[in-house]
Amino acid sequence: MGKVRFVLTKHAETVMDAREIRPAWVERTLANPEDIVPDRVDPDLKHALRRIPEYDDRILRVVYNETSEPWRVVTVFFDRTMRGKL
Repeated sequence: MGKVRFVLTKHAETVMDAREIRPAWVERTLANPEDIVPDRVDPDLKHALRRIPEYDDRILRVVYNETSEPWRVVTVFFDRTMRGKL
């Protein structure tokens, strides 16, 4: 697992705070995702998915733009539709 350089948009910061999502979880998801899927609308965006054992194995979805340097995290949320699928 390597270190990933990323920045958070204001929206990502806001939702992480509201949803109690730890920055370490975002970093872990970006550095070592269990799955990556392309965004259905924006070809520059990808969705990294990873189970978070400390949060009842819920699936964290991190939407980011890897074409920017550092990567730009657009939004972050626990994806209920992915539960049990990873």
